[in-house]
Amino acid sequence: MIDQQTFPFWRESAPLILASKSAGRRQALLHSGVPFESIPADVDERAIESSLGGADADAIALALARAKALAISAPGRLVLGADQVASCEGRIFGKPANMQEAEALLRFLSGRRHRLHSAIALVRDGAIIFETVGVADLTMRKLTDEFIAAYLAAVGKDTLTSAGAYQIEGLGAQLFSKVEGDHWTIMGLPLLAVLEALRREGALLS
Repeated sequence: MIDQQTFPFWRESAPLILASKSAGRRQALLHSGVPFESIPADVDERAIESSLGGADADAIALALARAKALAISAPGRLVLGADQVASCEGRIFGKPANMQEAEALLRFLSGRRHRLHSAIALVRDGAIIFETVGVADLTMRKLTDEFIAAYLAAVGKDTLTSAGAYQIEGLGAQLFSKVEGDHWTIMGLPLLAVLEALRREGALLS
């Protein structure tokens, strides 16, 4: 049962399923009054990315979001898949595979402007009913070797959980000189588009 005092705008009998364990996405939904349960999708992101050949960043992010939502699809339930990739000067980056890759990525992005592509796919009964990609542009300040080493030591393996090797809501804020775009999109969830899609579906009070 949904607690109507806690979630007064929700109109579904069951909560949304979020096919992600991202703390940023969970926080965005919780603070916006959307009840959800987090069931991370077990998909091979690297295999999906490699199967897409020369696809652009938007297409890769959407393919990952779709795959995650469809993997968790349950009868009658609304499922939200989401994923994020970064692009810079013709290169596309997902989550770094290890700390060495994270270090190399930060060195490349240092002093450059890159774009985050945050995709969502909303699924009901195994069918995609809405999808979109939000973008934001971030300029990373010029980082010293000492700072990169200190940052990676402080953040540890959490740096492997996000595109670009950072979480801007935490110590990742130290990396940037300029941010252009929607806060929620940077966090990995274009929230206003999600809420509008849920209203159209009748899941949220209009």
